[in-house]
Formats: sequence, C-alpha cells, structure tokens
Amino acid sequence: MTRIDFHTNVGDPLAYACRLARKAYLSGKPLVVLAEPQRLAAFDEQLWTFQPLEFVPHCMAKSPLAEDTPVVLTSNLDEAPHHQVLVNLGAPVPAQFARFERLVEIVGSEGDELAAGRERYRFYRDRGYVIETHNQGG
Repeated sequence: MTRIDFHTNVGDPLAYACRLARKAYLSGKPLVVLAEPQRLAAFDEQLWTFQPLEFVPHCMAKSPLAEDTPVVLTSNLDEAPHHQVLVNLGAPVPAQFARFERLVEIVGSEGDELAAGRERYRFYRDRGYVIETHNQGG
C-alpha cells in the first residue's frame, strides 16, 4: 500500500517542494512532481533558482532524458518514468497515486489549498490509507 505523507500549513509550497526534491536527489531516490501545467512551469523555474550553488537535475516527463533524470515533472502520471516517490502540488487526488511507493502531499496555508488538501486527506483516509501528517505551521 502506498505510504502517504501530508505536509500541511506550508507557507511557500513551491520552495518547500524544491527542498524535498533536493533531499530526494541527494539521497538517490527518483522523484516525480505532479501539478497543473502553469504551477509546474513555476516549480521548474524555481528549481533553477532556489539555491544558487546547488543544482537538482530535473526535466519534464516528455523529455527523452526523463528515464535517467532523478526529478521528473509532469501534469500526466501516464508519462511518469519512476514510481518510487510522487510529490503532489496539484489540487485533485492523483488518479494513479497507488502506483507509487510513497505519496507526499504538500498543502499550503491559503484557503483554496487548505480546502483541496482536506478533500484529498478525506479521500485517502476513507479508503484505509495510513496518513502521516507533518504540520509546518508555527
């Protein structure tokens, strides 16, 4: 069964996801990041700039390099080359999340993100998933 971690009350979800991507890369764990296209583009840009002296190798799932790239960005999990860790930056429940060993949900502290995060939490809980919660708020 997929392990699910909820990181809640995250002030800057994209910056937080960048740190998670760096951590996964440094530990040698392939990572797939899922989001809507516009948010994915913003995350891609932030990965290039969040730490000036560090580089997190990443590419879009449609890239011919995706199979060999540790961090893959996508809006469609059918294109995901790895199935170890999925980071969801999107609002809906990822349709194919059960293919992954681990799912990390990042929930911002804004109203719409909180509401969508609560819906996802209920969805997983109602299906019997054990959920670890990590509250990032003060």
